[in-house]
Parts: sequence; C-alpha cells; structure tokens
Amino acid sequence: MNRTMVKQKNYFPSRKICKSAVISGIFLYLIYIFLSTHPCCKSSNPLIPLTMPTNISHLFFGISGASEAWSSKRHYIQSWWKTNTTRGIIFFDKSPVQHLPWPSNSLPPFCVSEDNSRYREYDKHKMPFVIRTLRVIEETFRLQNDEGDVRWYVMADHDTVFMIDNLVEILSKYDHTKYYYIGMNSECIISNIVFSFEMAFGGAGYALSYPLAKALASNMDICIKRYPTMFSSDQMLQSCVHDLGVSLTQEKGFHQIDFHRDISGFLSAHPHSPLVSLHHLDAVDPIFPSMNRVESVNHLMKAAAVDQSRLLQQTVCYYKKNNWTFSVSWGYSVQIYEEILPPSYLHRPLETFIPWRKGANPPYMFNTRAISNDRICESPHFFFFDSVEEKYRVMDHIVTSYARRSPRGNCNSTAGGSRSADSVSKIRVLSPLGKLGWQGGGRRECCDVVQMVGMDSLAVKLRDCMIDEIV
Repeated sequence: MNRTMVKQKNYFPSRKICKSAVISGIFLYLIYIFLSTHPCCKSSNPLIPLTMPTNISHLFFGISGASEAWSSKRHYIQSWWKTNTTRGIIFFDKSPVQHLPWPSNSLPPFCVSEDNSRYREYDKHKMPFVIRTLRVIEETFRLQNDEGDVRWYVMADHDTVFMIDNLVEILSKYDHTKYYYIGMNSECIISNIVFSFEMAFGGAGYALSYPLAKALASNMDICIKRYPTMFSSDQMLQSCVHDLGVSLTQEKGFHQIDFHRDISGFLSAHPHSPLVSLHHLDAVDPIFPSMNRVESVNHLMKAAAVDQSRLLQQTVCYYKKNNWTFSVSWGYSVQIYEEILPPSYLHRPLETFIPWRKGANPPYMFNTRAISNDRICESPHFFFFDSVEEKYRVMDHIVTSYARRSPRGNCNSTAGGSRSADSVSKIRVLSPLGKLGWQGGGRRECCDVVQMVGMDSLAVKLRDCMIDEIV
C-alpha cells in the first residue's frame, strides 16, 4: 500500500505539469495569432527577404539627358548599357527628334520630362534645369515602383560611365529595405565647399534605396517649395534627404572627376575600393594616349569585360635585381620606378591633373605627389593597357599586356645601383581568374616580378598576400 501511494504521489504532479504546458502553449499561440493579424502590427509593404542576393535586375536607372548635347554624350551610355539586362529610362528636356529612330538595341528607352510650369514661382535657381533634373527621381519612381522588383534607384547623367558589376557588388552590402543614400562627394575641396561635403555628386551617380526613393517621391513638392534658390538639383536632393533624417553613405568608387588635363596619375593610384563610375570625361584628356575620348572609354571597357573587380586596383612589388619598383593599376597602367619605394608613397596619385576650379589650398580631398621636371630620373616609366592576351592564359591566370607610352626622357643616373628601364617596351600582368572579394574588406593583392617561359617581356604575377607579409 505504501508503494502504491508513492506512485500516485509521483503520478498526479506529472499530469498536472503536462496539462499546464498544453494550456500555456494554446494561450501563447492565440496571442501570436492576434498580434500577427492585428492591423497595427502588419506592414503595408511586406519586406523583401534579405536572403536573396541583390543582382542587376534589382537596379533601375534614372538618367538625366539634354537633347541638344545627346550626340556627343550617347557614346558614354552605350559603353556600359547592357540591352535586356540593365533597366532604366533617359529623361530628356525635349524630344530628341534629330536622333530618331531611336536605337533601342544599344540604349535605354527615353521619355520627355513632365511640364514643371506649376513650380514657376519657386524656380529662382541660377540654372534653368534644376527642378526638372530633381524631379527625375519622382518620375522614375512613378514609372517603376514595384517594391518586389526594384531595390535600388540609381540616378546619373547622360555622360556617366558605370561599372555595373562593381555597382551591384557595392549595393549588395547594404540592406535595401532601409533608408540609404549612397554616393560620393567631389575629389576637389572647393567643389565641396561650394555645394556640400555631405552631398553625392550626381554626375558620379548615386543610389537610393526603395524606401528612400518612395519618401522622396512623396515629398517632392515640399522639397521644391522649401529650397527655391539652391544652385543645383544635387544640393536640393541632399537637403531633402537630410530633412528625412538620412545622411550620405560614402563609397569611394563613385567619381565625379572634378579635374582638368591628364588624369592618368589619379587612375593609376585608385583608392582601395571597387571602381563604380567615371564622369566629366569630356573635360579631361583622353585617358589613353593616341586615342580619342570615345575610343579610350571603349578600350577601358575591354579590361572591364574580363574582370571589373580588379579594374584600377593598385598592386606594388619589386624587381630587386635591378632595384625597380612596379606599381600596377590593373586594366589601366603599369609604372616602373628605378628605385625602391614603399606602397604608402605610391598610393598617393601623381599630380598630372589640375583641380576643376581654383580656390582651395590644398585643392584635393586626398594627398598627391608633385611632378618635377627638374628630377626626371625620379619619374616613372609609364605603360598603358594594350590588350587581353587570350593565347597566354596560363596557370588559371588572365594575361593583360601594357605598352610603353613614350620614352621617359634623358636620364643617365644609376644611383643606388639601379639599372635603366629604358629598354623595357612591354609588360604583362598575370591575374587570377577568380574575382576579388570585396564584401569582407581586406587587403590589397601582392605581386611578384617574373620572367615567364615563352614570353618576350617581364611579367608581374598578382597573388594573395601571405599572412603578416609587408610589401
């Protein structure tokens, strides 16, 4: 009897616990059902799952164009536009009748901007197209506003050149369901003083996440009426974005190119960030010697077609036998210095250019290296991208060749035991087939100078840096 009573004492508490657990589970389930169906807890726009990676189909381009200037600008869009892949619209100030029929196989579709006469009393801007250009954001959103279809609205000018793969790589780092305004300010301090250090320059392009584009489109009338005297549409946009509580997220690969003359020094020492865009190429010298501007852009795109992730990425290594330093800007240039120089020095661009306008000292947002005609022996030998050499694809590497631009000039110095590099006419660069991974940040690549069997010139072989390796 005692054993029976003990069993009963153990049995009844266990049954009570199970019953309580069932009741609690039912209660919690009912609370979950109530909360998930209650209007106050439901989103009017279901969020897109973040598990789906951003790709080119999630981007939509809104491009500001001018009909009169189109004949000299269309080549820039043609260099990067991918028919049936990229999506977007060009907004003209008036119908480009002189350019019809429209070549839809190589360009985005176009439309004419809406009439803005209702804003006449608020149009006290120095430039007549400010309101029209700003409203391209609103018009683009209204034409393509399916949240499940578009994650990012990319705004640009008709002479902006994009590296699409790199643009997607950059935007995929960010949560498109949040408010993001992504771009870059000018390379020149004076431009940022005149406009804003916190403004994305529209010529370089900028990206608006879906929620921010929607908020801007909804508040466009307020923005236009609030800022009737600002100089540019980019200024008005930046002010509106800030009024919505959003700040600029800077990405160093967007380039306004607020320079004049020769920008080879800048392009040969690109920041450690994917190249996203180039602008103002009509205001600088052609980026490749012996080519015009259109040919130069198309030539750069030959390298971009092979590996955008490495385009303009700088790598430094040494040929100690001759006391030489090699600085490689992949897909653009190679420089040989007849002395050993550290990467920290070479990462500063040679000042082959001048600022967009004078008025600030120092003029640039980055450090530079001055060029001295009196010290020719310290100047580099310049080699520019020539071709992708398919016949030399070896050891899972892409081979690009770089040809000498011109003789450096008379220099008889052999200081420090250096040998002259005057006899070098071509350099080949071997780069891995795999793309550079940018999502986790990381280091620049390292390289070695080698003499490959069957090649008639020196070669630079890119590789991952070893642990703790210092160049």
